[in-house]
Amino acid sequence: MFRNFGTGEIILILVVVMLLFGAKRMPDAARSLGRSMRIFKSETKALREDDDEPPRAGTVVPEPRQIDAPAPDATQVRPASETERTER
Repeated sequence: MFRNFGTGEIILILVVVMLLFGAKRMPDAARSLGRSMRIFKSETKALREDDDEPPRAGTVVPEPRQIDAPAPDATQVRPASETERTER
């Protein structure tokens, strides 16, 4: 379908785009598209580097905390429906 595009068709499409959006807005649109692509590229590169790097020596990884709290007594716990009634 799109294989038959030649130079004339591409120029015609560009002229229509220029008429629709105006020549004044096109540089701004291209500039913002370029910035967006640059940011996207740097972020994907940073994500790849984070995945590839092993943890550095000397990096402190916190150990999981263990909470030493007594388990609640089931005989003293009221259902939520009773709690709501008594608080009103």
